[in-house]
Amino acid sequence: MGTTKIIPSNSKSPPKLRVAAYCRVSTRAAEQQSSLVAQERYYEEHIKQNPSWAFAGVYSDIGSGTRIKGRSRFKSLLSACKRGKIDMILTKSAHRFARNTVDALKTIRMMRRQNIDIYFEQEDIHSLYESSEFMLTLICARAQEESFSKSEDIKWGLRKSFKNPDSKYYQRICYGYIHDQNGKLIIHADQAKVVRLIYEMAALGVSLARISSQLEDMGVPSPRGKKVWSKETLRKILCNEKYTGGVILQKTFVENCLEHRQVKNNGQMGMYHMLNNHEAIVNLGVEIA
Repeated sequence: MGTTKIIPSNSKSPPKLRVAAYCRVSTRAAEQQSSLVAQERYYEEHIKQNPSWAFAGVYSDIGSGTRIKGRSRFKSLLSACKRGKIDMILTKSAHRFARNTVDALKTIRMMRRQNIDIYFEQEDIHSLYESSEFMLTLICARAQEESFSKSEDIKWGLRKSFKNPDSKYYQRICYGYIHDQNGKLIIHADQAKVVRLIYEMAALGVSLARISSQLEDMGVPSPRGKKVWSKETLRKILCNEKYTGGVILQKTFVENCLEHRQVKNNGQMGMYHMLNNHEAIVNLGVEIA
């Protein structure tokens, strides 16, 4: 009698799709922190519950989505993709992923070249299809415009506050001052002695390096508690109008909402100068190179 031999199949089950998720919130406010934790938990459970997927991590950032710089976990995600560790990315919405249209499209196209799909849940869009690019462009452009509008509203609010003599911005603490019970600037006696010494030495022509050495020899910690006083710290003290009793607001400003870079105000915008806002520590500023 003949026998039957079973030849096993050569077919292998398809490899699991390596899926990661990206989450972002704008601030460290308690409610947003709670939202971020909930998102991280949701995506980890969601990915692990799918038998066709392999969990490739959840990448989370706290901060603005208008630029890649400053989003360390987003950059880590891109690095993992470039190293071939991820096949698909899940994210809540396009504006959580990026609010800068150029950065968003550049990232989406890079992922598409590597055959990596980004699924935007809220919009129900897969970036792997070229037909989705037009819609994603519109969504990201709208998110960028919303960021610009919000930035302009914040600037308007700040300028309005600067015009108010009772604004809290005129009472910001610097070295040499503390707040009284009403939140007003008053002199910190010990720190004020150091400020006066710095001004007196500078007026006599003593170099910043020598002033720094003198303060170190005296065992006086810097405003940040360091042993050494940097030249920049000394320069800022010698150029700070607060020590003469006045306050100038809007000495710097954010040039645009995409870069968030503070630039020096050299007349591009108005400044707000409050005289006799608080008690002076020194009478005159010192001219330094």
